Amino acid sequence: MNENISIRFLGGAGAVTGSKYLLSAFRKNILIDCGLFQGLKKLRLINWEPFPVDPASIDFVLLTHGHLDHVGYLPRLVNEGYAGRIWGTSPTLEIARIILEDSAKIQEEEADRANQFGYSKHKNALPLYGLKDVEKTTPLFSSQELEKWIPISDQIQVRFRYNGHIIGATFIELKVGNQTIVFSGDIGRLNDPLLYPPARPEDANILLIESTYGDRIHPVDTEKRLAEIINRSLKRNGTIIIPSFAVERTQSLMYLLWQLQKKKVIPEIPVYMDSPMGRSVLEIFHHNTVWHRLPANECNEMCNRITRVQTMEETLRLAADRKSKIIIAGSGMATGGRVLTYFEHYLGDKTATILLAGYQAEGTRGRQLLEGVDEIKLHGRFYSVKASIENIDGLSAHADQSELIHWLSKLKRSPKHIFITHGEPGAANELRNMIKKKLGWNSFIPQLNEELTFEKTPITST
Repeated sequence: MNENISIRFLGGAGAVTGSKYLLSAFRKNILIDCGLFQGLKKLRLINWEPFPVDPASIDFVLLTHGHLDHVGYLPRLVNEGYAGRIWGTSPTLEIARIILEDSAKIQEEEADRANQFGYSKHKNALPLYGLKDVEKTTPLFSSQELEKWIPISDQIQVRFRYNGHIIGATFIELKVGNQTIVFSGDIGRLNDPLLYPPARPEDANILLIESTYGDRIHPVDTEKRLAEIINRSLKRNGTIIIPSFAVERTQSLMYLLWQLQKKKVIPEIPVYMDSPMGRSVLEIFHHNTVWHRLPANECNEMCNRITRVQTMEETLRLAADRKSKIIIAGSGMATGGRVLTYFEHYLGDKTATILLAGYQAEGTRGRQLLEGVDEIKLHGRFYSVKASIENIDGLSAHADQSELIHWLSKLKRSPKHIFITHGEPGAANELRNMIKKKLGWNSFIPQLNEELTFEKTPITST
């Protein structure tokens, strides 16, 4: 019997957020990633809409990694009726739990603050989901091994493969009948200071590839530029605030700053890490040593040299202290978290520096700062921006254009269908052009909610 494969792009199409891909074949519905839309308001509002398909009709959720834009919608999906298993690697599921609990807490606090100060247009502001919803979600988690084919049905099997990017991250290969389908997830760097290079697919009939940095090459002098920015700020006796993603980026920054001070390239001023999630992820690094390069003794030395802020009271004291210091604080795009407390104190300080150290999605505060706005809205109030705004692209955990082409280059033949996802339109189009130029392959940029169907042949018993 011949059936069709269909893939519906429920997120991660035309934007770097909300990754969700629904694969339907052989009477199975499999959701690859279940991310939250972030950034532009028109995208964030999608989170509040009913899910485009009946969640109860989905049989499995497969996670490439634990970032919010890949797992953050899970509690909402469960609330709307999903009751199947959620598969990912052990570190991915640990990170997903931490991120979902943090997301729920922030949403509950934002709703309470909006109700208290009356800056929501809704009479009674509600969170998208809360901690109780996360408690219903995590029991569905099921840890899977790397490099092992796992049966979903007699016609479908799946394999998780190491992908760098963050600890636990994978790309996902599915054998569906006689077709091989690859979902890239977020692809890591070839020379990440903490993680190993990504594995690469060897075969694919259908392939989805991310394009976050599909239009650029990362600079190679990242450490030098980081040192220059810090030293320039310290000449003004300023404080450096680094909004940072809690997973991998915070740990990479800790490592680089520790190394720069150890080499005496920057002064040994106090360095603080203020991210409850970041502290939890450090523990994941400690007990998942096979996933990263950092030896246990170096991890311990780094952690001992950097002060980890514990309580909100410490955050408030540190924010009020005008002595020069470096603070790494969540979140990476300044959409929430403790970095906003530091923004309230330092955005208007001409001696301070806000150092953006990763991708800043459209509609986020980080993107607004990058684009040179004069004021930023925080908790219903506007704050003038007088601090220096700096940006370092080279710290990104995403592969750049050349690394994306390298990731594809191990394929033995051209996939019949290549779809470029998880990128803004310009980046996606540049990657499409480069794939054609370097590899001679055609590719397609899908639109949000587009559904595509492919003929397939089932595996027959012999």
